[in-house]
Amino acid sequence: MKVRKCEECGMTLSGRKDQRFCSDYCRNTYNNKLNEDANKYVRRINNILRKNRRILTSLNPEGKKTLDGITLAEEGFNFHYYTNVYTTKTGSQYFFCYEQGYLKLDDDRYMLVVKQDYVK
Repeated sequence: MKVRKCEECGMTLSGRKDQRFCSDYCRNTYNNKLNEDANKYVRRINNILRKNRRILTSLNPEGKKTLDGITLAEEGFNFHYYTNVYTTKTGSQYFFCYEQGYLKLDDDRYMLVVKQDYVK
């Protein structure tokens, strides 16, 4: 009969035949190691999105405001990351970081907005 070992620590297993780990700790440790690289990438992207949202929220306390793109850039805003895009019937594109958004206007100006309930 084949001796079954824990996939994380190598301890001999006893119990169910389909058991792979000796404890929840070993199972969690194994899966955390397995997903470590993907988690780092996702964590980095989420940090950028949260920072973008914080910047938009701090610069737009009233819910609608127009400002220069340089102001956003000086705050550390990253224009490459957003959660979704809303295109109006006229073709204007609003970029959102969660509920906070912006519309690029002429002359490197941006209109900051907060997503309304009717915007999907």
